[in-house]
Amino acid sequence: MSNYVMLEKLGEGTYATVFKARSRTTNEILALKEIHLDPEEGTPSTAIREISIMKELKHINVLRLHDVIHTEVKLTLVFDFCETDLKKYMDKYGEKGALDAATVKSFMYQMLMGTAFCHHNQVLHRDLKPQNLLINRKAELKLGDFGLARAFGLPVNTFSNEVVTLWYRSPDVLMGSKKYGPSIDMWSCGCIFAEMITGVPLFRGRDNQDQLIQIFRVIGTPTPQQLQKTFRDHPEVALNKPIPAFPRVSLAQLIPKASRQAVDLLERLLRFDPSERISAEDAMRHPFFQDMPHELYSMGTRVPPPPPGFPFQPQFQQTMPPPQQYIPQMQAYGQMPPPQHTQYNNMMRQ
Repeated sequence: MSNYVMLEKLGEGTYATVFKARSRTTNEILALKEIHLDPEEGTPSTAIREISIMKELKHINVLRLHDVIHTEVKLTLVFDFCETDLKKYMDKYGEKGALDAATVKSFMYQMLMGTAFCHHNQVLHRDLKPQNLLINRKAELKLGDFGLARAFGLPVNTFSNEVVTLWYRSPDVLMGSKKYGPSIDMWSCGCIFAEMITGVPLFRGRDNQDQLIQIFRVIGTPTPQQLQKTFRDHPEVALNKPIPAFPRVSLAQLIPKASRQAVDLLERLLRFDPSERISAEDAMRHPFFQDMPHELYSMGTRVPPPPPGFPFQPQFQQTMPPPQQYIPQMQAYGQMPPPQHTQYNNMMRQ
C-alpha cells in the first residue's frame, strides 16, 4: 500500500470500502477497493471471481484491474478511477433522468462494445445496470463490478438464477432458468437502453412475480407455444402463479422519444425467447448506429462532451470509420469474434 497515496473515501459498503488514490510511481489517479477479510471465512468468493475474470479482460469499455494487494486482514483491488456511474450521470445531467439522443447513442454503443468483448471471451457479466456502468472524465463508459460474472462455454453450464438486479432481470431467469448464455446480458442492455431514453426504469417490479407481470404488460404474455418451447428447453422453469393474458404494447407509443430505429433495436433486445435476442456484436451493426459521427466510435477516441459542470477532460480526437468498417478493424486486433454476417436488409419491415 506504500505505492499509493489515499486522497478521499468514495464509498463504504458492508464488505468493502472504496478510496480515491494516487499512484506514487505513475502519478495516476486510481480507485482502491478494500475488502475486509473475515479470519474464519477468508476471501469472499465474489472477490475471487472478480479478480480471476477481470485480470483477463483488457478493453477500453471494461473497468481495468491494475493490481491486487493481499494481506492477512484485507484484500485491495486497484482499478481505473471513474468520476461517476451512469445512474448518477442520468440523475445529474439528464432531463428528469433522460439523456439527449447523441449521448444515448454513444453510451449504448460503448456498453455493447464492452459486452461483446466479454461474451467473445466467454464471460457473462450477469449484473448489468446503470450503477455498474462507470463513466470517466473522457466520457468513456466502462463495465464494472464483475462480482456476479461467470465464465461460460460448452457443454451448457447450469448457473444460479439469483443473478441480475430485479429490474434488469430477463423473464426466463425470473421464471427459474438456470441454463442461460449471453442473452441474459442482452436483456439488461435493452432495459438500460430504454432507461437512458426515458429517464426511468422500464420494468419496476416489487418481486419476481410482479416483475414478470410488468414485463408481460409491455412485451405481451407469451403464447402457449412460446411457453411450451421454454419448458422444453428449460425443464427447471415454472410459473408459480397464472399470468393474465396481456396484449403486446407498441414500444413506439410507450417511448415516443425513441426513433424508429431505436425502437427496432429495443424490440430485438427485449425478446421473451432468449434464442431470439440480438447479440451484442450484431446490435453494434444495427442501423441505429449508422448516422453516428465517426468520432463517436470510442476505443480511445473522443465521444460527445458531457453537459456543463461534468469534469470532462478533452483528449486527442481521431477519425474512426463507421461500424461496418469498424467491426472488422476490431477483429483484426483480436478484440471481436468473426461476424455471423447478420443482414439488416429490410429490417424495418420485419
